[in-house]
Amino acid sequence: MSTARTAARTVIALDVGGTYIKGGTLTGGAPALEHTDRWYTRADRGPEAVLETVLACAEELAGRCPDVDAAGIVVPGIVDEESGLAVLAGNLGWTGVPVQDWLAEHLCLPVAFGHDVRAGGLAEARLGAGRGCADFLFVPVGTGIAAAAFSRGRALAGGHGRAGELGHVVVRPDGARCHCGGRGCLETVASAAAIARRYSRATGRHGITARDVQRRADAGDTVAAGIWAEAIEALADALATAVTLYDPERVVGGGGLARAGEAYLTPLREALARRLSFQAMPEVTEARLGDQAGCMGAALLAHDLLAREATGP
Repeated sequence: MSTARTAARTVIALDVGGTYIKGGTLTGGAPALEHTDRWYTRADRGPEAVLETVLACAEELAGRCPDVDAAGIVVPGIVDEESGLAVLAGNLGWTGVPVQDWLAEHLCLPVAFGHDVRAGGLAEARLGAGRGCADFLFVPVGTGIAAAAFSRGRALAGGHGRAGELGHVVVRPDGARCHCGGRGCLETVASAAAIARRYSRATGRHGITARDVQRRADAGDTVAAGIWAEAIEALADALATAVTLYDPERVVGGGGLARAGEAYLTPLREALARRLSFQAMPEVTEARLGDQAGCMGAALLAHDLLAREATGP
């Protein structure tokens, strides 16, 4: 197959999150995703219903782009990338779900499968805020929190594919119970879901997002300010541990909270710097691909799969 034909091939990309399923298509050489869309995950319906929605979203994208050659899908939690298995995705209710096989069978296409955060980090490494940086941490903060550590341009998956679960670093030992079964995990304090939930519990106001809490904090709401500050302090605690272990040149913050810009990044830098002694302070910057990083990463994984198939073993 010619190099030009390989580069021009089109793939479907899906990023399955706890709140939204994001999708799009990418043709090789294109600067951005096309046919982008998002659908509510509605994980409260149960794991089988979520999987049915994922398959329906993939089918919808395939219908918009009939000449598609492959698909890429990325999911949160613990994944086995070699077998295509979602080992444990707590936010989706998935345990041992063979996502890759089911999607491949449904679409009759080759499917690349990966971890959402490592895929997002791959996209930032190739196209975004990680470019030109061999060692960096990609840390998206959304419904959950995880991290991808890149060393010499490659993501570290760990011996069991479980590296990077920053959201389950215990930062408040006597804190709230986490869905993972632990207590005081970072996700219970600093995730977007936790910030919104803690504010609602403290005030009785519902329908509030984490960004709403940040805006209320800026406007002088003392309850919001306390919850926002505690989230940043907790994230700095976990990042200080990660910096000590990985010594990254850069921390790339992603997810919805990073879009608050310097209202989020400046106090985070200051809180992290206070916790470091002998460690080198990394650059802390905002991801460039926004909430499309995971979806773009899924597309890149699919294109990598096609490239491997074109060149043979």
